[in-house]
Amino acid sequence: MTKTTGGVATPCGRADVETTRLARGRRTQAERSEDMRRRILEAAVQELIDKGYAGLRTADVAERAGVSRGAQTHHFPSKDALVEAVVAHVFARAAELGRMRSRRVGSVDESIKALLADSQDFFFSELFLIALDLAIQGRGGVGNTSRVARISAEARLPLEANWLKALIGAGVPESVAEDLLWLSISIVRGFAVRRLWQDDTPRFQRLFRRWRQMVSCYLEALPHLESIT
Repeated sequence: MTKTTGGVATPCGRADVETTRLARGRRTQAERSEDMRRRILEAAVQELIDKGYAGLRTADVAERAGVSRGAQTHHFPSKDALVEAVVAHVFARAAELGRMRSRRVGSVDESIKALLADSQDFFFSELFLIALDLAIQGRGGVGNTSRVARISAEARLPLEANWLKALIGAGVPESVAEDLLWLSISIVRGFAVRRLWQDDTPRFQRLFRRWRQMVSCYLEALPHLESIT
């Protein structure tokens, strides 16, 4: 049995098979390209952790990823483009993990504990400090501030909305939930910056527990506090 394709009689199904084969080839090429991009990003993450922004060399990233310089520049034409992509990649991955965590909380204390742990994983990471450094450099005229700020906002603000929903769902009154969210995140971020000159993990963990106790006491007293204000 035959069918006509473009005026030429071909065995039925042959053109479909050829089309499918080509489509699979295109998908495979796209998958290979995406895999290479991921390898470059992961290599750049490690290079940034090891050497920081100032010590990052794109040639070292290519070597670590096992790709050619040409392949790397095809995906990321400059050092700044690569670092911005790394920040976006890591921030998005951290945000997805945070969203998963925010769906698993039950009590108020459990939700605050999970929020503090998630914030610590993010703000205590080397990549956060690198992003902060880029933002500071941008204010001096490097020009990265707006891009880093945009990347940060796109990753963190939706996540914060998830945590706000989780806190309210756990029983935190809506009137104070957002304030507790901001305070909790700011405490962790402040300790993250303090690590630049004093990294005291036992103290940080003790103070996180203290904050959870303060939140619990505050929420218990809240009806009384609202009645006298």
